[in-house]
Amino acid sequence: MGNPLIRELIEALSDDEKRVKTEEPMKEHTTFKIGGSAEVMVFPESVEEIKNVICVAKKHSVNVFVLGNGSNLLVSDKGIKGIVIKLDANFSSVSSEGDTVYAFSGAHLSKIANVCLENSLSGFEFASGIPGTLGGAVKMNAGAYGGEMKDVVEYADCIDFEGNISTLTNEELDFSYRHSAIRDDMIVLGASMKFKYGDKALIKEQMRELNMRRKEKQPLEYPSAGSTFKRPEGYFAGKLIQDSGLKGYTVGGAQVSEKHSGFVINKDNATFSDVVNLIEDVKKTVHDKFGVELSEEVKIIR
Repeated sequence: MGNPLIRELIEALSDDEKRVKTEEPMKEHTTFKIGGSAEVMVFPESVEEIKNVICVAKKHSVNVFVLGNGSNLLVSDKGIKGIVIKLDANFSSVSSEGDTVYAFSGAHLSKIANVCLENSLSGFEFASGIPGTLGGAVKMNAGAYGGEMKDVVEYADCIDFEGNISTLTNEELDFSYRHSAIRDDMIVLGASMKFKYGDKALIKEQMRELNMRRKEKQPLEYPSAGSTFKRPEGYFAGKLIQDSGLKGYTVGGAQVSEKHSGFVINKDNATFSDVVNLIEDVKKTVHDKFGVELSEEVKIIR
C-alpha cells in the first residue's frame, strides 16, 4: 500500500495513528471468527473523518469496504484488499427526543433497544437481540419476530464513495425482505427512527422474552453469522434443511447446527472453504429434494 497512503489516513483521522491498523485479522472483527487480514482498517469517529478517509481512498484509487459488527459476514482467507472502514463503538452515539431516536450507524441494535426502553418507547423490541449495528441493519432491512427496520426508520443519512452526503426517506429506501435501496458504494451514517410510547415494564418483558427464545432456539454458543439463508417464499430454510436430513451435517470444522438447521456454525476452527463447501452442499441437497433454490443471507467476501 505504501507509506503515503497510511500517512494520509492518519492525517484524515486527526493524526491519531492508533486508529489506522495494517494487516488487521478479519476473524477478530466477524462473529464467524473466520477470515484473512484487512490490508488497512480505519476507525473514524465523525462524519468529517469518514469523508476524509473516502477522499484519501479516491485519491489513491483504493477500494473501500464498510464494516460494522461483522455479524453477517464470511471473509475468505485472502482477507480484504484496500481500506476497511470500521463503524462500531467508535461511531455509535444514540440520542432520543420525544418519540424519535437518532443513532449513528455503529450503534449496536441492543444499545438502541435499551435507549428505547429507558424512554418507554415501543417498537424496537424485535431488534434487541440481533447482534448487529444499525448501518448493516438498515442496509439489509434486518428483522426478527415479525418486526423489520422498515417499520421504524424515518430516514437514513448516507455518504457515497464520491463523498456526497444524502438523506433517504423510508419511501426512498425502498425496503423489502432483507433489502434496501442503499447501494454497495454507500455508507449509512445514521438513521432516525420513530416509535410509539408504551408501558416500560411490558417493553422490558417483551425484550426479555424474545431474547430467551433466541437463546433457547439458536446456537449462540458457537461462532456464526446468524441465519445463513434467506427465507424462500412459502418455506422456512431451517425446516427445508432439517427435512433434507442435514441437521448436524459437517464439512471440516463447519456444521449445520443441531440446535437450529438454519444456522451454519464454526464448530471447530472452520476455514472459509469448510463453510462455503457446506453451504453449497446444503443448497444442492435442498434443491434436489424439494426443488427449492436457497440463497445466502450471509454476505460472502471471496
